[in-house]
Amino acid sequence: MHQDAPMTADRIEALFTQSDQRFLCARWGRPVAPVIFGLADESLNIFRAAIKAGFAHAGHPVIETDPEMGANLMVFFLRSWDELKDIPDLAHLTGVADLPQRLAGGTADQYRLFRYDDHGGIRACLTFLNMSGPLADAHPALLAERVMMQSALTFATDFTADGQMAALIRAAYDPVLPVASDQPTHALRLAARVAAQA
Repeated sequence: MHQDAPMTADRIEALFTQSDQRFLCARWGRPVAPVIFGLADESLNIFRAAIKAGFAHAGHPVIETDPEMGANLMVFFLRSWDELKDIPDLAHLTGVADLPQRLAGGTADQYRLFRYDDHGGIRACLTFLNMSGPLADAHPALLAERVMMQSALTFATDFTADGQMAALIRAAYDPVLPVASDQPTHALRLAARVAAQA
């Protein structure tokens, strides 16, 4: 999809349709408290600024500490998937017992999972990035923007971070809309709000 392609209802529905064909669009149900592991200070500042700016654009608060979890948006930068074995309590953190083995045996350069609250909103997001492959050449600011966007909503597919995606995220955070929906017709409501921003 080329940059700034029209954000139609069909495109939005595809972005949130899982591999089992279930539709799920959920946003954060609480303020975001980010923490980033594995970056040098200069890159760390870029990512912190991008996360703060991205959620501010969506009208959603970013805080220092979540009262329940401490941090609820965790981003891990790794030189290889083998480094996952060095993360304490990884299985408890992710709920996936064999995550290092699963990722080491595949071709993915990133892995992301969400945890949800009682209303279906996002209560935590964990993102793991393997910087030994294609991501090694990514521009830090562009990668930071992409990571922020991918953590803002329960996207089921990869995408290019562009103005239309930013508009979609802002639309999904409209307080009039439910914090989560499993109905594909939700895409129509989002498309209408994106069009109204144009």
